[in-house]
Amino acid sequence: MKNTGKGRANGRWLAIGRSIRWLMLLLCTALPMLAWSAESSVLGIGDSSGEASAEVSMPDPFGRDTPRQAVQGFISALSDNDYLLASNYLNLSKADNPATVIRQFKQALDAGGRFQTDLQLSNVPEGNLTDQLPPSQERVGDIRIADKNIPLLLERVVSKTGAQYWQFSSETLKPLAEVVENTEPTLVARYTSEALKDKKLMGYQLVDVVAAVVLTVGSFILTYVLVWLCYHLLKLIYPRVRGHQLPLPNRVILPLAVVIMALMLSEVMVYAGVSVTLREPVNRFTEIASWLAMTWLLLRVIDALFGRAEAMSYKRNHIERVSILGLLRKIVKALLLIFAVIVIFGNLGFDLTTGIAALGVGGLALALGAQKTIENLVGSVVVVADSPVRVGDYCKFGTYEGTVVDIGIRSSRVRTLSRTIVTIPNGDFSSMQIENYAARDMFRFLHNIYLKRNAEIDEIFRLVKDLNTFIEKHELTNQEWNQANINELRQDCYVIQLQAYVNAGSIIEFYDKQNVLFVDILNEIEKYKVEHALPTQQLIVDQDALMQEVNDTPDVSDTPNMPAATEPATPADNAVVLNKDDADAPDETDAETETDETPAAPTDKKSPASNSNLERVAKHHFRGLKRKLGY
Repeated sequence: MKNTGKGRANGRWLAIGRSIRWLMLLLCTALPMLAWSAESSVLGIGDSSGEASAEVSMPDPFGRDTPRQAVQGFISALSDNDYLLASNYLNLSKADNPATVIRQFKQALDAGGRFQTDLQLSNVPEGNLTDQLPPSQERVGDIRIADKNIPLLLERVVSKTGAQYWQFSSETLKPLAEVVENTEPTLVARYTSEALKDKKLMGYQLVDVVAAVVLTVGSFILTYVLVWLCYHLLKLIYPRVRGHQLPLPNRVILPLAVVIMALMLSEVMVYAGVSVTLREPVNRFTEIASWLAMTWLLLRVIDALFGRAEAMSYKRNHIERVSILGLLRKIVKALLLIFAVIVIFGNLGFDLTTGIAALGVGGLALALGAQKTIENLVGSVVVVADSPVRVGDYCKFGTYEGTVVDIGIRSSRVRTLSRTIVTIPNGDFSSMQIENYAARDMFRFLHNIYLKRNAEIDEIFRLVKDLNTFIEKHELTNQEWNQANINELRQDCYVIQLQAYVNAGSIIEFYDKQNVLFVDILNEIEKYKVEHALPTQQLIVDQDALMQEVNDTPDVSDTPNMPAATEPATPADNAVVLNKDDADAPDETDAETETDETPAAPTDKKSPASNSNLERVAKHHFRGLKRKLGY
């Protein structure tokens, strides 16, 4: 009995051990599966909604995500004659034969199909939501044959997997059979040689290539001749109607002819029946050519218009407008070129939205990196708007002065009196203190006349009064401020100040009028008893001291080692005035030292020695005075 109880207890423990082992095995198996399912749910691998979102986000393998891509993909498939690929762009029913429908569609497009330009076709998955059509439809062109018009419609299709893409609508495909039956052969089909049929060049029918080249060259020649005739006819009629020459130059003939040719070439090729597979690429390049020619034409017209406006400003003496017109011309040209580049890249297939956004980000980065350039641009706007100076004005700024040559977008140029060009950034130029000499409405005449004090005071007063009346009534002065007055009384002269304003358009004209005014004033002064004061200098010498120095100075010629005086004569304007009587007196010292062998000099004659000593002492004394006075 005891053995039986022990066996039952051991069996229970064995069963519990097996259960624990199975539970641990199940946990080890379930934990990795739970981790994998959690990771899958996060990554969207094992979820049906994740699969749907992945399918929606994936691009369409046939490139039908946007209306523009659907049209371009269909035309590309037609040019390759791949009808199986082209059928993916049509919303066909199960009863339709894809090859037959595509052949009828191509024939109708060749006869009168017109697609919108690439810029008009929407390049977003939702299409154009403002075209007054249902959100699931998009109009991309039409087919006009005789009196029938079939709209080319795209519709947005949702597949069983949830993918959305654009296809040509069944509304466009249903009436094709009836239209094609009544279609007449095109001009290209009528006049095509049998030798050119079924031959290809660069993947296109040789017949279509030859027709496209002939139509392009012929259209250009015809358009150029018509534009040339119209221009010269207008050039003859315009002066008789308006009274002046035609403002447009003959350089606008070529770009205008290219623009007209590009606009009419598409319709000419449709009328001739050129295949749509060649017509669409040609239309794309003619669209680019038309924008280039239009930009070229507008640049010529802008130059002509602004040139005429500047000429009229100079003619009417509105010089301040020239700087504004020059800056506006550059800004308009820059904006026109930017717009033309954006449009051309859009025709080449680039996304304009992304490009414009990139330009915005790039412009912000450029603005942060080119703050000085933007400062100069704003400074140019300030200089032009405030107009402290204009082109042709003579001004002074900082340490320079000269004539303004040009006010540009970044900097201004000034020609100095040394005939050099100084270039100043407009940011600095707008913040400078500028003195504009050309803005003077009149020139100031301000000069002094110096008269000697030996004239009578009544004569001076009468002269001043008459000069005041003379200046006021002179033909070259105006009534702004004319006055003659005694400005200063000096020890040697009267200072008469003459002040007046002279009307003159330039400094050269003012100098000429000032010369006439000077001569008339001097002639008026000659009528009075007055003398013009000149700058003089007077030296006064003490004669007694000079003679004492003469008597005490030994004769230099008697000294054996003393060199002879070699000083030059004194200038006339610094001459020393001496007493003639003292100079002619005989020298007593020399008379006492005479010997018997030498006869005495007469009392009324000068002694040679005395004269020599007097001259030397005078020179010596005068040199001392000159050193004291600083001469």
